Amino acid sequence: MPAFDLPLPELERHCPQLDEPADFDAFWAETLHQAGQREPLLSVRPVETGLRLVRTWDVTFRGFAGDPVRAWFSRPAGAREPLPAVVEYIGYGRGRGFPHERLTWVNAGYAHLLMDNRGQGDQYGDGGGTPDPHATAPGGPGPAARGLLSHREHHYRRLITDAVRAVTAVCALPGVDPAHAVAVGNSQGGGLALAVAGLVPDLAAALVTAPFLCGIRRALELTDEGPYGEIAAYLSVHRGAEEAAHRTLAYAEGVSFARRARAPVHFGTGLRDTVCPPSGTYAAFHRYGELSGRPRPDREIHAYPYNGHEGGGGKHVRRQLDWLTDRLARRGTRGAAPPDAADGADGADRTASSDRVDRPV
Repeated sequence: MPAFDLPLPELERHCPQLDEPADFDAFWAETLHQAGQREPLLSVRPVETGLRLVRTWDVTFRGFAGDPVRAWFSRPAGAREPLPAVVEYIGYGRGRGFPHERLTWVNAGYAHLLMDNRGQGDQYGDGGGTPDPHATAPGGPGPAARGLLSHREHHYRRLITDAVRAVTAVCALPGVDPAHAVAVGNSQGGGLALAVAGLVPDLAAALVTAPFLCGIRRALELTDEGPYGEIAAYLSVHRGAEEAAHRTLAYAEGVSFARRARAPVHFGTGLRDTVCPPSGTYAAFHRYGELSGRPRPDREIHAYPYNGHEGGGGKHVRRQLDWLTDRLARRGTRGAAPPDAADGADGADRTASSDRVDRPV
């Protein structure tokens, strides 16, 4: 698929106006207040994974409406000190799978919480274990369109609340440094990480790749693939429901969350991404932190001109690892060091700017 969105020079200037609900902040403050009335953790149970260098627990925490949400929590075996925690959110239609499937962050020396997606897990991967007991409002069968006609009944009100509560939960776990929680995700997970950055004021950092739910109106005009296609399919049957649907989706708009974020952020996008068009990623990047009430946080974005929804793959993950090491070092912390690690610097170039755009040539 050739590039189909705006040319890169236009993406680098793409900063569209938002049709943001006047009660956006009040709506999310009310939602999170209701969810935060009880202690976050329901159970923490050690599990045997067959991995000798990693310890893992099966965690259940309270999400939206106190509903139980499953997660895998892992730490490097033998780590004694409290560690920065990476909270990872996963893609659309996927469940948390098995704990041995996602080892990058724990192998980098972090505590790692992998949140299950409520009411998802049946489209690909190895399944999940978190039902969505509230998925009864009018809407399409796919998660993106569940409850589409009411922002209070929409699936993403619940899932975004779960994502915020996952940060609260990981900070309550033993062996975690609660001052250094990080949100990470690709695709739907990237949209959740961005929402968390806008809703958790003391987040240490966010890593957001190919985020879903950014620039939603434009995305619905550009593509019929993936979750946006499910929304379009619903509206093709329920003609005349567009206004209600757009009002609902405005409360889940990632660019609005980005405007309120305070944490340093690392973005990535493939310029041939027809699932989550890159114009949405750039819109979030350009508006990131503008309503934070403080100087704009450090922002960095990497574009991959010949990649689609897979983005930069392993190259981008390595960039994320280096970037996060640098940002946490600035805050005076780091992940668990391996037994043979030297205490000194590795000599790598850690130079960074406050607003970096990686322009492909």
